[in-house]
Amino acid sequence: MIRGEKIGLRARQESDVAVLHTELYEDVAMTSRADTRAWKPIAAGAAESPYAVGEPSEVFVPFSVADLETGELAGAAVLWGIDAHNRSAHLGLSLRPAFRGRGLGTDVVRTLCEYGFAVRGLRRLQVETLTDNQAMIGAAKAAGFQYEGTLRRASWVYGRELDEVVFGLLHDEWAPAVRP
Repeated sequence: MIRGEKIGLRARQESDVAVLHTELYEDVAMTSRADTRAWKPIAAGAAESPYAVGEPSEVFVPFSVADLETGELAGAAVLWGIDAHNRSAHLGLSLRPAFRGRGLGTDVVRTLCEYGFAVRGLRRLQVETLTDNQAMIGAAKAAGFQYEGTLRRASWVYGRELDEVVFGLLHDEWAPAVRP
């Protein structure tokens, strides 16, 4: 487990899948905001579930997010689109409804940065999110990400075209957490 201040990033467990699938994926409106793929009905136990436990991949690393205080499953996080040649990746997260608004998102972003920069040796991390996703924008900024631009009408979200913003963080701009 990689520990932040409030959360830990750990391997996905089979017991996580049904909870994440039900609370995150089955919320169609929210899933359409967070995923570039069109939502379709998928059973929690199906291999196609975005939260299914799968084989390790060099380009996609899924984590379950654990609340360190309670040990409860708080959500999911991912480093995706990992490009080993250019040493870059994208990151994303989704918290269960009961864990939103508690400041965990910023800690998840910082901990994903630790994994990407310190463990994987990446040189650049990127966040893309909708322009109205103030929680993710705030978490990215608090972790040191810099605004890089707006992609006009880049997302199709539940029948509407929405703008996305792009934030980037370079390894030499990253401020690692001080560990005791």
